[in-house]
Amino acid sequence: MKILEVKPLQIPEIKVIGYARFIDRRGFFTEVYRKSDFDTHPQTDFLRNKEFVQANGSYSKKGAIRGLHFQWDPPMDKLIRVVTGSMVDLALDIRKGSPTFGKIISYEMSPKMEADHNEWIWVPNGFAHGSIYLSETYIEYFCTAEWNPEGEASISPFAPDIEWSLCDPLVKKQLDRFATTELVTEKDRNGFTLSQWERSTNSNNFTYHAS
Repeated sequence: MKILEVKPLQIPEIKVIGYARFIDRRGFFTEVYRKSDFDTHPQTDFLRNKEFVQANGSYSKKGAIRGLHFQWDPPMDKLIRVVTGSMVDLALDIRKGSPTFGKIISYEMSPKMEADHNEWIWVPNGFAHGSIYLSETYIEYFCTAEWNPEGEASISPFAPDIEWSLCDPLVKKQLDRFATTELVTEKDRNGFTLSQWERSTNSNNFTYHAS
């Protein structure tokens, strides 16, 4: 796996990992994941000793909204890539005591088949994760825990107390434009507000630890 760059986003615990594709006249070949490279690359220390135990694939129609999901039992980190299509990935800080608690960031992922690279986005435990789909999109993501419906919840992406100041204003406009779509589950639409979640005893599973 040829890692090209690792860049932190506005909340630095969220990382984007660019990796190379090797192109010739037939198309391209790429290694999308190699554990030994993640374990030894100087910029991927946050992935040391991480074991991925579940891999998921998800297809979404244009206008679909998913999230904002998180799990505490067991804690789950996610490594996500777009295979084909276009999405805006969302990560909301739900770590109590964090200087960015309640703030959400976004990152658009729109790989092109002819491009010489693609990207992963790393969303660690302590962040609620979701996506807005700008076209028909297929994604894959690796998880460090198996899904447990008894130990997970969601915050509604439409919750009025989410702080959007770290996002391009166009992202919030995209979300609002899709707000009336049928391509949002009632579970997600009616998820917690941030303040409701903060009052839940389960929210104490996510706390901020300064590095």
